[in-house]
Amino acid sequence: MVTIIDYKASANKETGEEFFSLIVQGGVETVKSKETGRSYLTARKAYVSSTFNEVTCKGLIGSQIPGQVVKVEADPYEYEIPDSGEVVTLRHQYVFVEEEEAKVKENMIESQLVN
Repeated sequence: MVTIIDYKASANKETGEEFFSLIVQGGVETVKSKETGRSYLTARKAYVSSTFNEVTCKGLIGSQIPGQVVKVEADPYEYEIPDSGEVVTLRHQYVFVEEEEAKVKENMIESQLVN
């Protein structure tokens, strides 16, 4: 399950038409820092395009929907870390996948591990 935590207004690059994306967040997970070796807690977030208006998006905050936020490979891009201003190159992004798609991916990973 993911939780809708916020929304963001954007404009279609071709038409300039405004649309809203919902920001969804997965559950809490533990990650180990490569730099210090210490563990910390985090939660993955992803943007999901919608056909909803702003009023509906506001009303959906706090709702839970079936699915997961997963890490997928992406073309390299630069990202500025908000707290430090450091610019890093990332090669992944987080995306929302529906529950059924998430199960298929988990089964694929398990079958690769077994072989």
